[in-house]
Amino acid sequence: MIETPYLLFLGDAPDMLAAKVAIGIRDWRPEHAVGQFRLEGCGADLGLTDMTLAEAKDAGAKTLVIGVANRGGVISKEWKKVLVTALEEGFDLASGLHNLLRDEPDLVAVAEATGRTLHDVRVPSVKYPIADGKKRKGKRCLAVGTDCSVGKMYTAMAMEREMQERGMKATFRATGQTGILITGDGVPLDAVIADFMAGSVEYLTPDNDDDHWDLIEGQGSLFHVSYSGVTMALVHGGQPDALILCHEPTRAHMRGLPEYQLPSLQQLRDTALPLARVANAACQVVGVSVNTQHMGEDEAKAYLAKVEEEMGLPATDPYRFGSGKLVDALAAI
Repeated sequence: MIETPYLLFLGDAPDMLAAKVAIGIRDWRPEHAVGQFRLEGCGADLGLTDMTLAEAKDAGAKTLVIGVANRGGVISKEWKKVLVTALEEGFDLASGLHNLLRDEPDLVAVAEATGRTLHDVRVPSVKYPIADGKKRKGKRCLAVGTDCSVGKMYTAMAMEREMQERGMKATFRATGQTGILITGDGVPLDAVIADFMAGSVEYLTPDNDDDHWDLIEGQGSLFHVSYSGVTMALVHGGQPDALILCHEPTRAHMRGLPEYQLPSLQQLRDTALPLARVANAACQVVGVSVNTQHMGEDEAKAYLAKVEEEMGLPATDPYRFGSGKLVDALAAI
């Protein structure tokens, strides 16, 4: 178990999108986030108290969590100095980076000398099967996006909260580092060997009650040339009964790919649904989730109304305006 509360390490994250791990913890488990630690030049700010390691320790923090998801998931020399000092001052370390803490000899040596623990969230802990495509009991909903980091996890978590408040049976199924750090369970999908990715999603969403919904955390995008593989594993391994389309309308280009433009919601629908119906012929697109954080309220509401008219589907920003419309759509299936 990773001890809480956390000090969230933002390092030299260039912007808020790069700090999405820390943002997710702040938004969904605020009681676990005592403060933030930033290096000079950091372009992210969670609005939490900036703390030194000593201040965070006095505030009760037990674990320094690397809250940054940088391209390639690497630990820089500048970060390393902070991580070593944190271990020496009595913190455990937790990370979801591809660059594993346990693969850094100096961190391992200091952790052993100080009796501290290194938590690598992005390490599969189960020997997953190869997918067999057999139909499972229960229902499943998957969020798919026009790009990475458009709100797929937030959509699923907001829907889970709403459904549980209504007395519906629903479980958020984490498939990435942020979701796992928030919930304490899940599959680190992008660290699973390719042949077993779809099987790991089947494992994550097993047979359940007929009226139970698994809300599967989406990853990547079918249109993102870097990360489309994990999306396909979710589409086929998840066998979704329902798809939620996710979009961030103010993006100038695909995340990290300036030469690629985002597809339209219509393109996403027309691409994702036939692929989902390979594994579940009854799959439906039931709603649209729009990340409107960079829009004013009136602009956001006008945009959502336009999407509903053009797509013929309920549309909302589930974090900003609630997920009721999306939950209503699931309840109608």
